[in-house]
Amino acid sequence: MKLAIIGNGAMGKLVRTLAAGEGHEVGRVITSHDAARGMDELVELLRGHDAAVDFSIAAAVLKNIEAAARAGIPLVEGTTGWNASETEARRLVEEHAGALVFGANFSVGVNLFYRIVARAAELFAATGYAPFIEEAHHSRKRDAPSGTALKLRDVLAAALACDIPVVSTRAGHIPGTHRVGFDSAADQITLTHTARTREGFAAGALLAARWVRGQRGVYEFSEVIDEMIKAVNRES
Repeated sequence: MKLAIIGNGAMGKLVRTLAAGEGHEVGRVITSHDAARGMDELVELLRGHDAAVDFSIAAAVLKNIEAAARAGIPLVEGTTGWNASETEARRLVEEHAGALVFGANFSVGVNLFYRIVARAAELFAATGYAPFIEEAHHSRKRDAPSGTALKLRDVLAAALACDIPVVSTRAGHIPGTHRVGFDSAADQITLTHTARTREGFAAGALLAARWVRGQRGVYEFSEVIDEMIKAVNRES
């Protein structure tokens, strides 16, 4: 698979390293200098790749989505903090018959964690326990709460009719920790996902890039995981 990597920060470099380790070709790394080019130039830089993976900045996401769609290649969008523009992103993909996979978190473990939390929320729905979310990341992470924390809040809200407080910490080099708790006067139950490294995010993005080839439309990464689970169940 020939990939274009958009963004040359820590995640972009990690995706490039893992891609090479898996035998993929990285045809182009789109840096901030390249991203400042006009739309037509950016489209030409992307054209000819099998897929693109974007870990850049929120302000560049819509431009990157449009450029990839116009170039005729699917895009895996790993950048966070652009959720308010999702409607416009979907419109751009539909207008140019493109393909997009996006997600608050591309870790396979986190996406399985969503499902565990959803089941827990169903069990606690009628018990009177008070839910809460705590998340911590490295000091360079721009968005707070994290996209993952907001997704977890949505998962809980689907089963629980109450306020769900979210507390965020930004410090040091924390790769990412999310804790969902259910508290009562008698006891407290917590579910925790702790990322040891960022490799899980990069590996999930590459998995999504392999999956999205030949697809059309907009998909959340959780839908990719659902399709994988269904495929395993069919085989078994």
